[in-house]
Amino acid sequence: MPLDHYVCQVHLKKFYSPSLGNLMYAIRKRDLKVFTPNSEAVCRIDEGSTNAYLREDRAVEEFLKTIEPKYSTAVEKLASDRIDGECIYTIAGFVAYVISCSPAGMRIHSSALQGAVEMEATILDSQGLIPSPPPELSGMNLTEILNKGIVKVDVDPKFPQAIGIASIVKNTAMFGNFKWEILRNDFEDSAYFTSDYPVAIETTSDPSVRNRIILLSPSLAIRIRPDREINRERANFNFTNFDCKNKRLGRREIAQINKLIVRCAEELVFFRDNHPWVSGFLRKNSQFRIEPRTHKVPHGTGMVMFYSQDIAETPNNEKCSEPISV
Repeated sequence: MPLDHYVCQVHLKKFYSPSLGNLMYAIRKRDLKVFTPNSEAVCRIDEGSTNAYLREDRAVEEFLKTIEPKYSTAVEKLASDRIDGECIYTIAGFVAYVISCSPAGMRIHSSALQGAVEMEATILDSQGLIPSPPPELSGMNLTEILNKGIVKVDVDPKFPQAIGIASIVKNTAMFGNFKWEILRNDFEDSAYFTSDYPVAIETTSDPSVRNRIILLSPSLAIRIRPDREINRERANFNFTNFDCKNKRLGRREIAQINKLIVRCAEELVFFRDNHPWVSGFLRKNSQFRIEPRTHKVPHGTGMVMFYSQDIAETPNNEKCSEPISV
């Protein structure tokens, strides 16, 4: 049974600590336990890349063969301003894979599907197309049952993963045709963190758009700015819409990037250097994660649903048992 890494080892190895050899520092958000794993020991799931909803249940592994062997070279090209099509494809593909196949990505997209199913159920219920519930439910209709939490729509996380894998090539093309900013960090004592979901979100002036912050090494990150005018079906690997610029960040900006990485991590945060300030910083930001939001607006005889992602406090039943001041 294969142990599949949903964050590639070649990425994690870039965060190995010189003081630990072939190990890195890690912290578990729910209890703030610090440990020192190697890249092989974390971010992996038995048969994580296997998906029975797909005709070829290991199809994503073929895609990864075009990404992982070229990852280090792509990061080096970004760092030295030698960006080419292969570099763009590799980094964009890394992002598309993490969003589709990581536990955080599957959880986030499961919630969106749950909202869509619930909305469809309430529409059918309002049209009298759902049979009446049994008498034991006191005459409540399906909409009331859903609203009261008596019945819950349960989405198999492997289903949104399958959708993501089936769309991974198009998503790679989309990310490669957006505008990028290369975020350089020259401060050795404030290196970037990474995590089990190294694709943080960032709010913008448009409430419906979220930038993506992707950590590549302790000194390098990128910001991907989505462009809603790009046609998803026509985006291609010529990357004709790609553009990027360099930014050297100050300490305050670097701290903001690290805050987003910690808050968007699902369970684990990884870091190269265990400076005295790190534990307090992690403690302050550990009680957050990405939460999906669905917004329903009446439209004619039905509803229109808008979907977004926000950083929010972790649900109470999943928080660390030790109270933390945020």
